[in-house]
Amino acid sequence: MNQSKCPVPREQQPTNEFIELSKSKIFSWPKTKKTLILILIKFWVGAFVLFLVISSGSVYFKTSLLKYILLSFFSSLSIPLLISIRLYLGWNHIFNRLISEKVEYEESGWYDGQVWEKPLVLKEKESLIATIEVKPILKNLIQIFSIISVLALSGILIFQYNNL
Repeated sequence: MNQSKCPVPREQQPTNEFIELSKSKIFSWPKTKKTLILILIKFWVGAFVLFLVISSGSVYFKTSLLKYILLSFFSSLSIPLLISIRLYLGWNHIFNRLISEKVEYEESGWYDGQVWEKPLVLKEKESLIATIEVKPILKNLIQIFSIISVLALSGILIFQYNNL
């Protein structure tokens, strides 16, 4: 954005927000699907071990080793699920700011919100960034979120309707 014509502070301009989010250590994970999947699997394994330790104190699971392992396995999915939700919310916010025709911003802080309408050239540029860069990330996050959700729900159904 041309700073002389744009009243939006530099750090609140959608393109700059996109660049900052892309540079972020955590929010850069979904840029490649393979990297994100590997990181989420690492968190899942770590959570699984943690959940095994936590549920080992349960008297109920002393009688059934299978229930003990399955419960830890499926409940540990909550960690990658929460991570993927957080990543999706951050990237979706940037996507919405990029495709919006108006930019909402704060000049000095609290309760002085302003709205600036983007010029046509900037709308096209940011729309292109949203379509080419951000939309595939959102698509990957939705796919991964769906897979994790199906696994977690199947675990709930197994415990609800089976006598293991």
